[in-house]
Amino acid sequence: MYTLVGNLVNEIAVQEGSIVSKTVFQDDHLKAVLMALDAGQELSEHTASMPAVIHVLQGKSNVTLGGDVNLVSGGAWIHMPAEMKHAVSAVEPTVLLLLLLKSAKPR
Repeated sequence: MYTLVGNLVNEIAVQEGSIVSKTVFQDDHLKAVLMALDAGQELSEHTASMPAVIHVLQGKSNVTLGGDVNLVSGGAWIHMPAEMKHAVSAVEPTVLLLLLLKSAKPR
C-alpha cells in the first residue's frame, strides 16, 4: 500500500488571521502534517519529543532554531533533532510540511 498526494499545496488553504493544520499521513514511523500560516501568525517556541523535518512549500517565514533566526522561503528544508527549541513566524502566507519521525524518537 502507498500514499500519493498529487500536490500538497492544493490540500490546504491559508485562512486570514489563522493557522490551519491537516494530517496527510500517519503510521507507526511517520506523521506528516501540512500547516498553513497567514502572514503575522506564529507558532511560539516549543520542542518536539522526536526528530522532525520542516519543508517550506510556499511563502516566507522566520524559523528560529535553537536561538538562530533564519528567513526561509518555498523550497527550504530543515531537519531538527528531538528536543530542539524552535518557532515559526510567517512573514508572508506560508504553507509547510512537517514530518515527525516517530521511529527515531529517543527512548
